[in-house]
Amino acid sequence: MLKRLASLALCVCAPLSAAPQIDHSRLQQLASDPFWISLGHYETAKLGGWRSYVSDPKFFLASDGAEHPDAELKATLDALYAPASSGNQHAQCVYPARTRWLKAQLNLSDLPTVDCNEFNQWFKDVSPHSTVMIFPAAYLNSPSSMFGHTLLRIDQADVQSNHTALLSYAINFGAYIEGSDNSILYAWKGLMGGYPGLFALVPYQEKLSEYRSLENRDLWEYRLNLTQAETERMVEHVWELKQIKFDYFFFDENCSYRLLELLQVARPSLRLTGQFPLTAIPTDTVKAVKEAGLVEKIEYRPSRERELLERAKPLSSDEQQWVLKVSADQQQLQEPAFKALPRDRQALIIDAAYRLERYRANGQERDPQRAQRSFELLRAINRNPPPELSIERPGLPEDGHESRTWQVGVGTHGDQAFGEYGLRMAYHDLNDNADGFPLGAQIEILQMKLRQYEGNHWQLQQLDLATIRSLTPRNELLQPWSWQVTGGLERVPGKHDDETLVSHVNGGGGGTWQLSENMLGFALGTVRVEHNADFAGFITPAAGFNTGLLWKNPLGNFSVEAKGDYFTNGEVRRSLSLNQQWELSRNLGLRLSAQREFSHLATAENEVMLELKWYHY
Repeated sequence: MLKRLASLALCVCAPLSAAPQIDHSRLQQLASDPFWISLGHYETAKLGGWRSYVSDPKFFLASDGAEHPDAELKATLDALYAPASSGNQHAQCVYPARTRWLKAQLNLSDLPTVDCNEFNQWFKDVSPHSTVMIFPAAYLNSPSSMFGHTLLRIDQADVQSNHTALLSYAINFGAYIEGSDNSILYAWKGLMGGYPGLFALVPYQEKLSEYRSLENRDLWEYRLNLTQAETERMVEHVWELKQIKFDYFFFDENCSYRLLELLQVARPSLRLTGQFPLTAIPTDTVKAVKEAGLVEKIEYRPSRERELLERAKPLSSDEQQWVLKVSADQQQLQEPAFKALPRDRQALIIDAAYRLERYRANGQERDPQRAQRSFELLRAINRNPPPELSIERPGLPEDGHESRTWQVGVGTHGDQAFGEYGLRMAYHDLNDNADGFPLGAQIEILQMKLRQYEGNHWQLQQLDLATIRSLTPRNELLQPWSWQVTGGLERVPGKHDDETLVSHVNGGGGGTWQLSENMLGFALGTVRVEHNADFAGFITPAAGFNTGLLWKNPLGNFSVEAKGDYFTNGEVRRSLSLNQQWELSRNLGLRLSAQREFSHLATAENEVMLELKWYHY
């Protein structure tokens, strides 16, 4: 890297007389061109002027290039005319997208001839022709995947005709993590910008395996209508960003936002990033790309987990037990009881057993015994092939409600009437409009609720930093744990029948079961740590439970939930709640909530509220 910097410094210090002299007005015109602004990843600074999202000084040729696009353009122009002896470290080789654009804008026909063999070979290997945006769906059991993700696939000219997408390359932007931070530390540092972000161009097959197999995430592929020239321009810029660090934040300067910047490099007339001044949730960015008219075709690739569950769906409980037996011991195929089954049922069982073995192998080192079991199952499949697996495509993720929620409600708490006003920055709870979201998934970030009681008495009712719930149903073949975690401020029953504002962190784990096609039942054990002014200790722990039903019905989502917390100081707090949401439209919902709270510190209280929810980014 020092070699690169030194060579570029020589480029900048080369005789300036070689570069054409352009007048100040023309320089300013070029420096304010949307394409040049996109190449430098500039945004309007809060106090005026410009600042670049790039946090790495080695990206810039001018010492003040991060704040002055005109200075960076002048330094680039000078560097392009440096002697060709620096070879692959010459500015023409390091900045091919800048070079191409400046040559076209200024008719630079007298540039030194430089042999950029490293870039040329790399570009030839990638062979960019067309672009596909990939959206791996949200996966709550991975903190880095809770909102989904986006990346770009760069296809060669013959990919569609020869079906060779696995040979393509993927452009990915993500946090660069040194070491092995645990999930909680990863989430915290991702929220606070504790990681640098880097672009990477890797074989698409690696990414496909990672998302579909290792993380069990469905993939959505959006073929974009970028021309070959636009795709090439974008790939040239990715070369310029090799090993260049950006700031990385989960909610705004993330994978999806950076890829929108790349699309603006490909097609400078696009205005995508300006739609996301605060947060850039991946599904929202997919909507923006679609609404910009960039999408010409959508394809769906189910995860291995979904394929396994779909294959096992028509099997009875006894047949699923056979799947477990056969996957563990292929000698079971010779058992008289198995051979007595109809041949078509045997085929389904064997195929499900093979898929179960492959699912269990995800992320594991190669096991010769498991490989042998898979081989034996494949031989059995060849002797008795099952029907082709057909999976109905679920609703498009971008067709779900908008990520930000505005809330207004009226209700009664005991004998007091109130109005409630709220804002949630992201994203979805168990009762929200369900289209485009999996049943039993909840992730809420930065939610605030204010209440106005009679007599114009205002109070902060709730301030949640984050609430995450993953209620994944268990079955005969897969036994995932359900879990939840939340933290923030909330009102709880207090002394003298007042509501006390407390700070808390709580979480829990347990199981969820599919009671019917559209109904889940769950039961979790919970722990809670609370700071409460009514308690003697600074913090007081509690153990408890959280159980309930979730039903997706023709009107919307209905839930009934019972909770209990048993504190070490003797306080006991329990509640029973019912919620029904009516889906008025994709981005409008009406929710009726009823709750009864019990506490040793206060009289039991009833609360009823009718709330209008407007999902609007």
